[in-house]
Amino acid sequence: MTAHSSATADTTPGNWVERMPPRAQPYLRLIRADRPIGTWLLLIPCWWGLGLAAVAGFTGLKLFYYGALFAIGAIVMRGAGCAYNDIVDRDIDGQVERTALRPIPSGQISIKQASIFLGVLCLIGLIVLLQFNRTTIFLGLGSLALVAVYPFMKRVTYWPQAWLGLTFNWGALMGFTAASGRLSFGAVAIYAAGIFWTLGYDTIYAHQDKEDDALIGVKSTALKLGGATKPFLIGFFMTTILLFAVAGITVSAGPIFFLALLPATAHFARQIRSLDIHDSHNCLITFKSNRNAGLLLLLAPVFEAASHFF
Repeated sequence: MTAHSSATADTTPGNWVERMPPRAQPYLRLIRADRPIGTWLLLIPCWWGLGLAAVAGFTGLKLFYYGALFAIGAIVMRGAGCAYNDIVDRDIDGQVERTALRPIPSGQISIKQASIFLGVLCLIGLIVLLQFNRTTIFLGLGSLALVAVYPFMKRVTYWPQAWLGLTFNWGALMGFTAASGRLSFGAVAIYAAGIFWTLGYDTIYAHQDKEDDALIGVKSTALKLGGATKPFLIGFFMTTILLFAVAGITVSAGPIFFLALLPATAHFARQIRSLDIHDSHNCLITFKSNRNAGLLLLLAPVFEAASHFF
């Protein structure tokens, strides 16, 4: 099997992974190195938490250091999550067109090789986690239970996207505690905002696989909501913005914080307007645009924190 033919259906042909040594390519695909969007979606809530802590008065150059640590951690732990997910879902992935060429179901990597690689990634992630304070370390370890259960949720509920939201946005809590050493209602509010954001973008993503999912008995919000998806997306994204505003109120943010939420609001409106749930390519492009949505939401705490210095 050539490097190009082993690429999955939602990757860009000719990406940098295809130029790496052949023996490395399956491992890079296993951790989705050719699709960095997942790393962004895991990392951005960590930065939200750091930004909110800065607005709350926990400032200093250490925030940039923590931001870099979270970036490394997101790359490693997103890769670990993908490897674990593919080990658990190897039989399901082989029945879905978009995932059939992933390294494990296509036979490029054995379960033993994937498990060893997963162990190495988790060890690196632990080393990164130990650089934080005790509260953040315990929070990080606590997230492992969410990660462990996630691959099984689509077998038992039409709302696995909600569990993904609980898992993928845990970094918002960790970002805040890394800077402050404690949790707060504002941190919980911004974490909840991330859960609704994930409900939105992962429902869009799930529409790519809904025909295959229905045939093999896998559940998703795409199947649950069907033609009512857009009204629900409006609710998910509006709730995201509202919870961000609540987080701002809890840290006594000024007008800049709330005005800076307008670009993200406009971006969400554009997503919903342009989305075609019957077009897989459109769903993928719209899903990927949520990196920009997350970064636009980050503008609120960043601009507010910066305004304190002027």
